[in-house]
Amino acid sequence: MRLCFLVEEHYRHDGMPLDVVRQLTAWGHRVDVLRPGDSLMAISEAVRAGSHDAWVLKTVSGGPGLTLLEAAASVGLTTVNDVRSIRGVRDKALAAVIARTRGLPVPVTYAAARWERLAEIPVAEYPLVVKPADGSSGRAVRLVPTPDHLAALGPQLAGEGLLIAQPYVPNSGTDLKVYCVDGEFYATERCSPLHPGQGVRERQVPLGADIARIAAQVGEVFGLDLYGVDVLLGPDGPVVVDINDFPSFRQVPDAVAKVARAVLRLARTGTAVSAPAPALLSEPAAQVADAARLPAPSGTAVGVGGFGAAGLVGEPDLVGGAGLVNGIVGGGI
Repeated sequence: MRLCFLVEEHYRHDGMPLDVVRQLTAWGHRVDVLRPGDSLMAISEAVRAGSHDAWVLKTVSGGPGLTLLEAAASVGLTTVNDVRSIRGVRDKALAAVIARTRGLPVPVTYAAARWERLAEIPVAEYPLVVKPADGSSGRAVRLVPTPDHLAALGPQLAGEGLLIAQPYVPNSGTDLKVYCVDGEFYATERCSPLHPGQGVRERQVPLGADIARIAAQVGEVFGLDLYGVDVLLGPDGPVVVDINDFPSFRQVPDAVAKVARAVLRLARTGTAVSAPAPALLSEPAAQVADAARLPAPSGTAVGVGGFGAAGLVGEPDLVGGAGLVNGIVGGGI
């Protein structure tokens, strides 16, 4: 098979997915690695050619890789994960809306394009966790204990685009990351980025039935096949605080081979183990917005955003039976 991996510069030396690329190559498959944002390519011609069995995305949120993946999907090419599913979880405000309306345990979520508007959140909701709606890898996640702290953080929050804020879920300082690979679930605990001094050793842990059910529901709701779910064990039970398409899969036994096999299966079938991508326009806008306390003007609907600006994208690093060419070596709240 011939596959195309879109790998952002942030992950250029990361074992996931480049070890997966090596594994697929060792199995005799042809893999092209594109680096979005690095250099110029004729995107219209590359996508139109349709010479790949599947396109796989491993990029930061907000990067040009998702545009490339959407372009491939628009001409009927297979993508891993489904591109609508990726869009649904990468926009954290949108993900909160979808998750709460479908019964997933997600905190009440506020959204504002200007950080000053977050000051209108009731004091009773503090402490807050504030982060960019398009953030990834724990970027710019902040614990805000009081309104005074919010005011002090204002200059740092400016320019982050759409922000979301959620009431802090009291917990032990340990995050539970649940990974799904081809319908199988694995749990890892790690130190929370909000409590870096806890000194928790990252390790695989047993997966309880209640957490497994929530993780499976996430896949069904968002139509994901390869994904991760960040869960906090709060005083009222498990709470989902983030969903990631194509995460690191750290501590998953034989993760590289498992992910590689999943990619091949999806490339062959063009379908996912979980349910189809979410029907994002199926709920009345006011009802959907109310679920996450996001304002929706009368007569509008909540849906997936369109194509972003691709900017400059990378020329392919060709990976074949001889290994990696061009020197490529080798994702929180």
